[in-house]
This record gives sequence, structure tokens and C-alpha cells, in this order.
Amino acid sequence: MRIVPLLACLAAALSTTACASMGDESDGPPPTPSLTRSVGEPAPPQAALYADCIAAAAAAKSYMKEPGQNFLRFTCTGTVARSFYDGLGPWSASQGSEYVVVGRTERFGQRPVEDTLGIDSCSTDGADDYRCTVVLNVGEFLSAD
Repeated sequence: MRIVPLLACLAAALSTTACASMGDESDGPPPTPSLTRSVGEPAPPQAALYADCIAAAAAAKSYMKEPGQNFLRFTCTGTVARSFYDGLGPWSASQGSEYVVVGRTERFGQRPVEDTLGIDSCSTDGADDYRCTVVLNVGEFLSAD
């Protein structure tokens, strides 16, 4: 039968390819990462909304660690939060990232897929209670003992 030699040839080819592509663990240390910082570019106007919220939250000591994550959540309120909430309006409408939850209208910086973990948001009760949370992924140092 012709299938048996074909299968044997295919198996030999696959095993040779798999062996050739496997790296040798003794090839030496991993490469040194580049530590060069990018030059950066001017921030768009909405960056001021993030910066103002973080500054207000830091001044009020209104920040906490996200449980199980290396995220810091900065929460601002008042006029700073209202400006951010208003700024998110057109974006949230275009992205479908505005929801009404327990009497509050929530606007997110990106549309939640599974949950809101790591997503910036602002909300209002429809009166004068505005709150925004900016989430920063700050890295493993945050959880160091």
C-alpha cells in the first residue's frame, strides 16, 4: 500500500523539523534587553484628563492597589472628575462603553470585554457626584515585600 510509506515519510519529516526547531537550553544567557527610552511625542489633549485625575487623587491620598494585580487605582472626584466624565462622553458613545449600573452612568476608556479589570472609568449619579478611576499597571515592585 502506498499510504504506509507516505505516513512513514511524513512522520520522519515532522520529527526532524521538530528537533531542528527546539532550542538548546545551554546556548548561554538570555540577551540583554535594550534600555534605550523612546523619545516620545506630544500627548493629546485627553492626556491632561488622566494627569489631572491622578494629581487630584494623589493629593487626596485616594489610591489603592488592585487585589491580585500590580495595578494602582487613582480615584478623583469633583470638578476634575466631571471634566474627565464629560471628556469621555463622545468616545464612550462611539465605542459602546457607557452603561447604567445601580443608578450610576459609567463611561469607560475602552469597552469592557469580560470585566472592567484594568480599565479607566468615570461615573455620575446624574446629580453632582462624579468619580473617575485611572488604573496604572506599575509592575512587580508594587507587590515586593
